[in-house]
Amino acid sequence: MKIRGVEFAGAIARPGDPAPAELPQVAFSGRSNVGKSSLINRILGRTRKQVARVSATPGKTQQINFYRVNADLAAGGGTEFLLVDFPGYGYARVPHDVRRSFRPLIERYLSQAAMLRGVVQLIDMRREPHAEDRQMLRFLASLGLPVLIVLTKADKLGTSQRRAREEELIRLLDVDAEQVVAVSAKTGQGTDALMAGLDALLQEDAP
Repeated sequence: MKIRGVEFAGAIARPGDPAPAELPQVAFSGRSNVGKSSLINRILGRTRKQVARVSATPGKTQQINFYRVNADLAAGGGTEFLLVDFPGYGYARVPHDVRRSFRPLIERYLSQAAMLRGVVQLIDMRREPHAEDRQMLRFLASLGLPVLIVLTKADKLGTSQRRAREEELIRLLDVDAEQVVAVSAKTGQGTDALMAGLDALLQEDAP
């Protein structure tokens, strides 16, 4: 997949608000400290002028943000779609009432987004999968949504340790190896495989 251009397309902060454009969509989900914003900026080629906000304090994104990718098809762009950035969940310093509001916002979007083609679920490969990660995977399975599991911060582990950890997480999560990819937003490792996975998700029919 070629990324020819990207622009912020809008946001929704209340359950039931419509997406800003009727385009195929892929959503990125994960805990607040998983490195989601850094990875989105990496794959969109925005490591200097960032699109997704990267903060020293996790949990800053408190709405669903939409980024329109490859809008200028006349300039030779690739597949046009919306990359959907969910609020990170599970960060203790976010006020409880705000954290509680994330769940209906995300669940309503996932249940009703007719143009959603799949979800990229991010998990820090150095950590044990959290109960909220497992809950999200079960919910996505109940909706029949295709899921690509991305193991972040791969650069923090050595090659042999990384391979062993990836195999362990595949077993713990009880998923197919083909739907798991280890990546590093810092080095770019694994991002080609991630982009291929995004391309495959975008070819999926609507659920």
